[in-house]
Parts: sequence; structure tokens; C-alpha cells
Amino acid sequence: MGVEGWTDLLDPTPDELSQHLPPEIHERARAQLEQPARHEDEPRPKLESHGDYVFGVLLVAVSVPAEDTVYYQEVDLVLTRETLLTVRKTPKGRPPYDPTPAREACRHDDPTAKVVYHLVDDIAERYLDLIDQLDEEIDDLEDQVEDWPAERIRARISALRHDILHIRRTLAPTRDAVRAVVDNRVELEGEELFPHDVELSFGDAYDKLLRAADGLELSRDLLAGVRDFHQSKIANDQNEVMKRLTAIASILLLPTFIVGLYGQNFLKIPEYRWGIWGYVWSWSLILGTTAFQVWYFRRKRWL
Repeated sequence: MGVEGWTDLLDPTPDELSQHLPPEIHERARAQLEQPARHEDEPRPKLESHGDYVFGVLLVAVSVPAEDTVYYQEVDLVLTRETLLTVRKTPKGRPPYDPTPAREACRHDDPTAKVVYHLVDDIAERYLDLIDQLDEEIDDLEDQVEDWPAERIRARISALRHDILHIRRTLAPTRDAVRAVVDNRVELEGEELFPHDVELSFGDAYDKLLRAADGLELSRDLLAGVRDFHQSKIANDQNEVMKRLTAIASILLLPTFIVGLYGQNFLKIPEYRWGIWGYVWSWSLILGTTAFQVWYFRRKRWL
């Protein structure tokens, strides 16, 4: 128990849950609490009233730049006027959510509603940090467009695009859940759970989530810019290849024409009577026109 009234459990057994859950808990909520951590962006974040208690699901997206991946930490909560139960679930092969910053922000006499605010505020801060990490990854990717192979660039753009999509699926409902508290739509049966000062505090957390959502849209635009830049680079590279192929074809065209001209089956071609000088003439013409074309195309930077 970090502060008075807050019980925090990590991957509890059904018996441990039963010892701390309020008796009026619904079976659906109990089943959600007993379910192990899922994959990607499931389940959907929420804060909803169930008469005598409030049930919530919060997800924290965590970026691992060294592995180019994003995973999700789940925190479920059951809130009454006097108690708060949080259930942290360990993602497969990953660390669980660490509530230390939220716990340190709480005072010993804080009501449970204020404790939930500190928890939500910490999660909102982590989303802001996550957006900053995504922007750094996108900037690094843009710097590598000129150096990395095209397949690697496409794979990284695709991975980042999917990460942004999944983060959006968790950030938007988290923002909506906090908005419901700000609008006083989450309360216990017949009484208010979140005092006005706590609702104002939730407004600060909501603003942070809004900034995170706007930042995520900006990250999406930045990634689209990297994709467009990568496609432009590919098009430019293809244009350079076409220039070289065109120059090579043109260089070979004149020698082919000259050889074809003197290869005609006519006996009275003047150069035939020149002996060895006719042979020298044809080679000189071929080499001269080829050298001129090479000089010309290099001047135009086609070669």
C-alpha cells in the first residue's frame, strides 16, 4: 500500500484478488482483472461507473528504440470512495508498469480520487515522453534515407506507421476516459466521487493527453514526409539510371549506324578503294563520334 487506501497488486492470483475486491464487484469486471496481459493495444482503456465503484483500464505504450518496437503495460483499477485497488499486469517478456512516480506524487492523506489523478497524470506524462521518442526515431530515420537500403527504409516506415496507429488506439480512449471525469460523468451511485479540485486536476491531465494526441498527429505527418522523401529519392535514382541508359544507347547508336553503312552490299563505295586508309577512316569516324558523345554527356552529367 503506497498511500492510505491504495492497494497495488502485481499479477495477483484469483485468491489475492478476492481478498481486496469490494463485494459488489461485477463478474465481468472480475474476469477482466483476472485475465492476463494481452498483446498490442488491447484491451480498450476506459473509466466507467458501476454504481458503488468505478472500474478502469489504463494502457501505457512504451517505446524500445534499440529494438524498434512498442509494447503496452496494463493497469486495471477499482475505485470506491474509501479504497483504490490497482492491478498491474506484466507483458510477456517485458517489465510491468512502475507506479513509483505516481506514488511519490501522492500525500499520505490524499483521497483515493486524487490518487487516481496522480496515476493518470503519470501515464499522460509517459505518453508525452513517448511522442518525443517517436519524433527522435523519425528524425534519425530521415537522416538515414540516403544511406540505408530501400528495403530497410520501407520496413522501418511501415513499422513506425503501425506503432503510431496502435498508440492512437490507446491514446484516444484514454483521453476520452479522462474527459468523462472532467465532465463529471464518472461518479458513484447517488454521490459525487471526484471533488471539484480533483476534476480541475484531471483537466490538467486531459490537456497533456490532448498535447500528446496532437503530437502524435504531427509524428504521423513527419513520417509521411520521410516516406515522400524516400519515394522522391527512389524516383530520382531511377531518373539517373534512365539518363545513363539513354546516354549509353546514344553512344552505341552512331557506331552501329557507321558499321551498317559500310556493311551494305554495294561495290562502288568510295572508301572501299582507299585500301588500308578506308579502314582507318571508318575507325576514326567511330572513335571520334564516340569520344564527342562521351564528352557531351559528361558535360551534362548524364554519365
